[in-house]
Amino acid sequence: MQIVDNVLAKRAANGNPIRVGLVGAGFMSRGLTHQIVNFVPGIAVSAIYNRTLARAGEAYRFANGDIEATAASSQSAFDSAVAAGTPVITDDPFLLSRCDQLDVLVELTGAVELGAQVTLDAISHHKHMILMNAEVDATVGPILKTYADAEGVIVSASDGDQPGVQINLARFVKGLGLTPRVLGNVKGLQDEHRNPTTQAGFAAQWGQNPAMVTSFADGSKVSFEQAIVANALGLTVHKRGMLGLEHDGHVDELTTKYDLDELRALGGVVDYVVKAKPGPGVFCLAEHSDAKQRHYLNLFKLGEGPLYSFYTPYHLCHLEVPNTIGRVVDFGDSAGSPLGPPMVEVCAVTKRALRAGEILDDYGNYMTYGQAVSANEMSAGNYLPEGVVEGCRVRRDLPIDSVITYDDVELPAGRIVDRLRAEQRAMFARQS
Repeated sequence: MQIVDNVLAKRAANGNPIRVGLVGAGFMSRGLTHQIVNFVPGIAVSAIYNRTLARAGEAYRFANGDIEATAASSQSAFDSAVAAGTPVITDDPFLLSRCDQLDVLVELTGAVELGAQVTLDAISHHKHMILMNAEVDATVGPILKTYADAEGVIVSASDGDQPGVQINLARFVKGLGLTPRVLGNVKGLQDEHRNPTTQAGFAAQWGQNPAMVTSFADGSKVSFEQAIVANALGLTVHKRGMLGLEHDGHVDELTTKYDLDELRALGGVVDYVVKAKPGPGVFCLAEHSDAKQRHYLNLFKLGEGPLYSFYTPYHLCHLEVPNTIGRVVDFGDSAGSPLGPPMVEVCAVTKRALRAGEILDDYGNYMTYGQAVSANEMSAGNYLPEGVVEGCRVRRDLPIDSVITYDDVELPAGRIVDRLRAEQRAMFARQS
């Protein structure tokens, strides 16, 4: 984003970089650290948290082998290091959220309970938060947004991840005078019953976490991501699980695959397609109601309408996150935040038959997968969110491919995410 790079260049010239703390030191965090350290003047990775301290240090060395970060276990030592411009690592995430010297945090763990805890703590300490943790955003994003608004800070999705790319595309399209009707994600594979064993080879090839790779393959990740888009743009889904068309052609051809009257009645939808080109990009199908402008769009080779195809043929993940950092800190602009009540949620579905007494593993594992569903159906069915499955005890036998409800499980005690879910449901029930 050209306006952001100019401001970051001025910051670099003035020796006043945006000071960023990274929560997590995994695959994406290492890439983001490398990107900022080597290619983005005007931003400094001031601190990295990881539960394994050595891995936080490795993230710095991945970016530059000469960086030796100092370890801190107290707030005073941590704050002093950040103030001095010394890279600092810690195994206590709350040192980041409570540090006045940091301008913004980026959450990259993928852990829902930890992500919710740190985000809530950052908000309470008047700190912006950028979520590369789609699971937190889709599960408790609307209630976190109310907390952030009350404190005058921003909780934002990120450029580079598919939700941020789609939301940017929708903003561009609306700026042209069109109405987005479908916001979509292009997938190469969709198989709800994939697990870390089936995905181990792919994960090893790319140095990724097998559970995270599984969440891509089994549809949980795209469900989380499309829920974020829906909640930021006021859209819904056709049905639980979305349509998920298989289309071995260009996304431009999708303009004839949807019923426009149905899209209008629904107010617009989020969806995904499998095998379409260009992949792995995103697309927006949008309507223009003005005959004069439709004439121009036809001249510009977008077709006769009434639906027109717009797309971004890539999403560059951590490479684009510095844009979000600049947008949030210097312009007060979010790359995507819930508009209000949730429109789409992600429910938990059994990946195999479950037996009473079993303890559920986390998303992207062996026992459940997530499906995007309208918030109304989620509430009416008392469905269990996929973002809270880990640690729940199954109360009764459940067949494969069945939606899990709150009545089917016992929740672990004392979790922040469950408190936030209850607050979110109560708050938006009052507003409906």
